[in-house]
Formats: sequence, C-alpha cells, structure tokens
Amino acid sequence: MKKYYFFSAIAIASLAAFRFKEPVADILPGNIVVNGKLFTSLFQQNAAEYKALCFQSYNIARFQIDQSLQKNSAKPRAVITDIDETMLDNSPYAVHQALQGKVYESASWAKWTGLAQCDTLAGSLSFFKYAADKGVEVYYISNRDEKERAGTLQNMQHYGFPFADNDHLILKQSSSSKESRRLKIAETHEIVLLIGDNLADFSDVFDKKTTEERLQSAQKLSNEFGRKFIVLPNSNYGDWESALFKYNFKLTSEQKDSVIKTCLKNY
Repeated sequence: MKKYYFFSAIAIASLAAFRFKEPVADILPGNIVVNGKLFTSLFQQNAAEYKALCFQSYNIARFQIDQSLQKNSAKPRAVITDIDETMLDNSPYAVHQALQGKVYESASWAKWTGLAQCDTLAGSLSFFKYAADKGVEVYYISNRDEKERAGTLQNMQHYGFPFADNDHLILKQSSSSKESRRLKIAETHEIVLLIGDNLADFSDVFDKKTTEERLQSAQKLSNEFGRKFIVLPNSNYGDWESALFKYNFKLTSEQKDSVIKTCLKNY
C-alpha cells in the first residue's frame, strides 16, 4: 500500500509540474493580431506551398535576367531587392513576440537582427548568385535602421550573398520611402528587376496609401508584375496590414482586432 501511495504522489507531482510548464501560447490573449502572427508564421515555416511560391518568384526573376541580357544596355545592369521576407526569413521573431502576447517592437526587433540568425528564403541565395555570375549588380534597399547594419551584413555574408558590403546595402536614413534610393541607383545603372514583399518596394505610388488606393495602383501596374516587379509572399506583416489601421501605430491590439473584423467579408 505504501508503495502505491508513493507512486501516486510521484504521478501527482509530475502532472503538477507539467501543468506549470504549459506553453505560453496556450494562455495567449484571444485576439487576431497576436494569434494571427502565429498562424501566418506557421504557414511560412512549414508550408511547402509557401516555399513553392518563393521558388516560383525567383524562377521568374531568373528568366527576366536572361531576357534582359539579350538586349544592349548603355549602363551596367542592377537588381534592387528588399531584405526582410524577400531574401531573409524573420518568422522566428514574429513567433517569439506572439508567444509573449506581443507584436512588433523596435527594441526587440533590433535585438533580433543583431543576432544575425535569419535563415534564407527558398530560392533567394541561388538567384542572387546567378545574377552576380551574369554580371548584374545587386543592391539591397532595406528599411532596417543604420544601427542594424553590422548584424545585417554579418547575416548576409554568413550565407555568401553577393555584393554584401556597405556600398550595396542601403538602409533607411530619414524616410521610409525607398523612391529616392532607387532613383540614385538608376542614375548609374539600368534597373533590370525590383524584388520585394511589399508594394512600396517597387514604386512610391504605394507609399502610405489606403487599402483602396493600393488595390487601384496594383491594377494599373498589373503588367509589371512578373516582368519588372517580382513579389514574394508575406501574410505576416506589411503595408497591407498598416493600411487597414490607416497607419495609426498607436492602436491597441483590441482596437486593431475591431478594425480587422470590419474588413472581413462574411455571409
């Protein structure tokens, strides 16, 4: 009998310990904003469909590089690319924040990029190496802050991305708009392709615009997608999300949830 009570006590203690160590995700607040990041990150990290979309984007980009090389150019050719969710995967950061009931924060983001632990997106590294081998320069225009330069270069150089140097890494200075940085490169190079996950990576007509304006501009520029513009999938974050909130970044998670629900179609 004593032996029975002894093992029962161990079992109860084990169950108590297990209960105490429940994953934080099990007790997250029930809102779309936080939990939605977990679901989109789950897709980004595990779905073969996500990787297939990345491969598809970079296969098209490779084809367009080959097409451009068949034409004469008075300037050296260049590809302009974004970094985050275009060539580097930041989904672990989104998961880390969500499991704490949080979303993006500038301080935690800088800590993450400083670790230089982003993995590559499927197809990205081989494409940029291919472009470089064909004599096409690669410029990395990102809205990461200047204080993130060292970690960003370390991350890129770890995988061997071509042109991973200070001259080709152009970070945000005063404005989040990338237009002036693109135009500066266009002065000396023929821009063959623009690659990104956010429409503002392609043209300033998308800068800080409403959802309706973004949709209208995408329609007007429809012929450019797959030709001059190569879009990588990103359901985790972007201007598509910020536009819903009218770029009011002070809204609480509860207020954002309310906005999201008003934007969804139901029957």
